Amino acid sequence: MTQVRVMVVDDHPMWREGVARDLTEAGFLVVATSGEGRQAVRVAAAARPDVVVLDLQLPDISGVEVILGLRAALPDVRVLMLSASGEQQSVLDAVKAGATGYLVKSTAPAEFLDAVRRTAANDPVFTPGLAGLVLGEYRRLAAGPVAEPGDGTEPGAPRLTDRETEVLRLVAKGMSYKQIAQRLGLSHRTVQNHVQNTLGKLHLHNRVELTRYAIERGLDD
Repeated sequence: MTQVRVMVVDDHPMWREGVARDLTEAGFLVVATSGEGRQAVRVAAAARPDVVVLDLQLPDISGVEVILGLRAALPDVRVLMLSASGEQQSVLDAVKAGATGYLVKSTAPAEFLDAVRRTAANDPVFTPGLAGLVLGEYRRLAAGPVAEPGDGTEPGAPRLTDRETEVLRLVAKGMSYKQIAQRLGLSHRTVQNHVQNTLGKLHLHNRVELTRYAIERGLDD
């Protein structure tokens, strides 16, 4: 398999170097490290990582601003937040900006390394309890006047296959690709392909946007 390219962004040198070392020992290719947000965006554009492990608090600009800069420079990059803060608004702000997942720094090393692998596969991963927070926020937003509950087949809507719709419903429930694969008796790769096809049909960019779309249409019931 192709080696996953990772960049580590954290303003604490010992922590940054320790994370980079753990990633290297686990078989990841650490292509760059940085302790500042603006520098991180510039370096990432040249280093082209698959995943950026990003701290929320940086000395020059916020983690949210870094996410926006990274996504503008590298639309396909995956961002995994690794922060000391598990405060609700921080999590929601990061996810809305485009982060794929969010872990607190007390996460066990093995869980962190697994999270990086899952993030590279565009599978959202959160510290326990935070996934429910994110889904809850999307349900709150979907309850507003812009929500149009339905099955995704309203006039003019892209037509999804029965299997794509089935996978979309499980995505809206917050299930991981692995859980969806087990539920439907499919391979992990097949589930990923269904999600990617659905993203293309709906002109969405990531699974976070896909979850919002599904919840707005009542597919999480």
